[in-house]
Amino acid sequence: MAGLLILKQMYNLGDETIMSEWIRDPYFQHFCGEAEFQWKFPCDPSDLVHFRKRIGKEGVEKLFALSVRLQGKDAKGRDVIVDSTVQEKNITFPTDAKLYRKIVNKCNKIAENEGIELRQSYSRTMKKLLIKQRFAHHPKRKKEAVKALRKMRTIAGRITRDLERKLQEDKLERYQEQINLFTRVIYQKRHDKDKIYSLHEPEVACIAKGKAHKPYEFGSKVSFAMLPKSNIIVGVVNFKGNPHDSKTLKTTLDHCYKITGREFENAIVDRGYKGKKQIDNTNIVSPGSPRGKSEYEKRKKRKQCRSRAAIEPVIGHIKQDCRMVKNYLKGSIGDEINAILAATALNFRRLLRKIEREIILPIFQQSFFLLKKYLHIYFILKTSY
Repeated sequence: MAGLLILKQMYNLGDETIMSEWIRDPYFQHFCGEAEFQWKFPCDPSDLVHFRKRIGKEGVEKLFALSVRLQGKDAKGRDVIVDSTVQEKNITFPTDAKLYRKIVNKCNKIAENEGIELRQSYSRTMKKLLIKQRFAHHPKRKKEAVKALRKMRTIAGRITRDLERKLQEDKLERYQEQINLFTRVIYQKRHDKDKIYSLHEPEVACIAKGKAHKPYEFGSKVSFAMLPKSNIIVGVVNFKGNPHDSKTLKTTLDHCYKITGREFENAIVDRGYKGKKQIDNTNIVSPGSPRGKSEYEKRKKRKQCRSRAAIEPVIGHIKQDCRMVKNYLKGSIGDEINAILAATALNFRRLLRKIEREIILPIFQQSFFLLKKYLHIYFILKTSY
């Protein structure tokens, strides 16, 4: 099961597609411990969901620690590069109109399940109001769209209160958490903190990273710690909400100590971590003109800050190749598990490339050289006869 989780992240596969690949690929089966080729699924795809829940964050961290230990001497160094990124959740782009429509649909569904007759379902009314939300930013339609959105908000509040009144006490306790969530969405304002952007994923945060093509991303913040030159991930922490980068640095370095068992001399960061000079025994190196220092120290710091740029493409590979561009796992525990598994998969991919480069390729080159030599001798003997 652990092998299936690693292969799933390494080759960017889903719970169902990893089973199909496992049936076809004998190398996948050998990696998972099979001695003979198997023709049936090793388990049901849904068992991977239960296995992730069972091992939790602690079990996934053991796999991550194993991926670091297998790197050998490459996983040793004095410096570490730290940077943060956003792990986007698999949710639709949040708008008030979408949230109000979902509240009305969910209230109608609860009433139907409990046999309650609401005053009105508002299904036809919501359909007409949603049509008015199209092209809402057009000057000729803006006034009408604002009026329709206000009406949708009123309907969502009205149907929520109607459901709360008609539910019996024992059933109200069962749905109280959902009703409180509906109420928060209805009464939240534009500039409120801790806003709800998704009803089925209320922990999602709105994070702005200054990207021109994507001003806002909806998910959770993840901090990565990487060794320079070897590009091995030695620390990964998922954070709820949108904390400032400087607030995430100590937690990330503590996780590096937990995985590797040692403290690093320098943590190389970008300007987003300004305000921190030292954490415990680790110096924080960030870009800036070092005043009152020798020319050697200036060159050393400049070289360290230039090496920090190597983490940007590594984060890109983690997202695109190791299943972190969209997080499909549920809840905040799903955010943590997916981030750690993605870093684990990247370390295993690096190890696979190293085996190919240092073991398989030399054997192939040597075999090719011997074949070429024997063919040369064969043609010489043939021509001599």
